[in-house]
Amino acid sequence: MKQKNIDELFKRLKKQNPTPKTELEYTNPYTLLVAVILSAQSTDTGVNKATKALFEKISTPKEMLELGEDGLKNYIKTIGLYNNKAKAILAMSKMLIDEYGGQVPSEMKDLVKLSGVGRKTANVVLNVAFGKKTMPVDTHIFRVSNRTGLAKGKNPDEIEKKLMQIIPDKYMKYAHHWLILHGRYVCKAKKPDCKNCIIDDLCEYEDKNC
Repeated sequence: MKQKNIDELFKRLKKQNPTPKTELEYTNPYTLLVAVILSAQSTDTGVNKATKALFEKISTPKEMLELGEDGLKNYIKTIGLYNNKAKAILAMSKMLIDEYGGQVPSEMKDLVKLSGVGRKTANVVLNVAFGKKTMPVDTHIFRVSNRTGLAKGKNPDEIEKKLMQIIPDKYMKYAHHWLILHGRYVCKAKKPDCKNCIIDDLCEYEDKNC
């Protein structure tokens, strides 16, 4: 996609939704980190339903360890892979206490050391909790980037690198939110809603349904 079209694409997305936010519900950087770990291969809606009661009870790594693995599982058992996620969250919480004074670190190199935290999860936390200009590439962003011609790549890391290079700096704070929401509600996997797409004329997708 030509740079002038990239600029126009984000200009329109910004006009439609000037300050988008994550749809995951959280109370602080720690509960955000927990929610993002839980959201892997799960919907934000499903995670929010499970964490509503959980986050009324816990807000720190110490409280999570006191709750324990079985206690955590009781709250998150409706979420896919909850057994593995519970183990990861407890291990992550212990690492935060032992190595970071119970605080969520604000650097990529530290976040990815934590149990259950990969680059995408770290990027979400850095952007949402700390306001850093990052590009966490999930399935929605991967699809939208390739489908529209915004940035083509074979894996999330490749897409992330390209997007960081081509997106104007003034749009970077909210860029991943705009792309996620566009993929979730308009440029859907099975049936993209091209008729109601505000960037349809900029999109290079060959199989449009409009």
